[in-house]
Amino acid sequence: MTLRLFEGYGIEIEYMLVSIDDLAILPVSDRVLEALAGEVRNDVEVDTASWSNELVLHVMELKNTDPVGEIPLLADVFSGHVRTMNRLLEPLGAMLMPGAMHPFMRPREETRLWPHEGREIYETFHRIFDCRRHGWANLQSAQLNVSFGCDEEFGHLHAATRVLLPLLPALAASSPVAESELTSLASTRLEVYLTNGTKLPSATGQVIPEPVFRQKDYEETIYQEMYRELAPHDPEGTLRHPWLNARGAIPKFDAGALEIRILDSQECPAADVAIATATTAVLKALVAEALSEHARQRACQTSRLVEILRATIQDAERAVIRDRDYLRLFGYPDRSGTANEIWLYLVEALAGAEGLDSPHLRVILEEGPLSRRIVKALGKNPASDDIAVVYRALCESLEAGESFVGL
Repeated sequence: MTLRLFEGYGIEIEYMLVSIDDLAILPVSDRVLEALAGEVRNDVEVDTASWSNELVLHVMELKNTDPVGEIPLLADVFSGHVRTMNRLLEPLGAMLMPGAMHPFMRPREETRLWPHEGREIYETFHRIFDCRRHGWANLQSAQLNVSFGCDEEFGHLHAATRVLLPLLPALAASSPVAESELTSLASTRLEVYLTNGTKLPSATGQVIPEPVFRQKDYEETIYQEMYRELAPHDPEGTLRHPWLNARGAIPKFDAGALEIRILDSQECPAADVAIATATTAVLKALVAEALSEHARQRACQTSRLVEILRATIQDAERAVIRDRDYLRLFGYPDRSGTANEIWLYLVEALAGAEGLDSPHLRVILEEGPLSRRIVKALGKNPASDDIAVVYRALCESLEAGESFVGL
């Protein structure tokens, strides 16, 4: 049965597998899936969720197998699976680590690609892009899938999503550390994501998708340009597939869903769910023209959106947005505002929307995104031991299903 706009949702969350002893990455995802299924498989269904492999052996993905009608239902489901996964990892000396980047992984030396079924895809990615980099081997996201049922619904959803994407790091940034150093970026993951595909620029574009609002136009412009650019690097066509598209939001026309990929993963599933719920509430208001008209949303230039996205990648909730026309898309009354002020305005304006009273969202709005809370806990010039203490506390937050509010 085809789901119509906003009738079904899916969330996919990526977690790192690390050593219980020293938090170093452990490339054992195949052993976990084998323990679960009795054989090495790419994807295993467990009740209403699925566990699956990723590009590298130290990452697992958790997702709901079928769409759900209400996002908040996934918080308890995912928390239960996190605990189950940790019990399976324990005999291997491993556990799950949350967050969008491992704080001291060195991809050049430590990357190990998935060597089993489908490895030709990962090997092709590696041959073309060199996956021993943070933009490939060390970036974990939470992906939100939103259903649509026809071309018109896709057009409205894509237009609304494009204008909202730049505000999402203000809630979701969680990667301020790389190779044991504070990077000065709220979302280092997104910064490296912007440049990880320079050999094939049409695959990522500018992360903010182009203003394309019909399937036929999307296939003729974005997909065909990707495949044309790919051909000299991949004559066998191994990667000639819509999933090569790496923009911050990508349509899955065969599944009738738009996947939002710009969110850093959080310290516990309930925080990911709270951000996804807030995202959906604003998207619904935009699509319903409760905040601005469709025509104005569609007319927003990609370059303006990219400029705001770069500001929130850098400063998250503290980024100051002075683009008056952009602010008017959300009904924001002032001439400028920080990203956090805009989110506070939206939450108040949409009061009563399901899930906006989440305590996890309240922590983000009052204390800052996870990236801000990590930096605060680390203090200035943290040593490696300080970083390990904070990230072990994040692992404990994940196991407990609780927001991280400091040490």
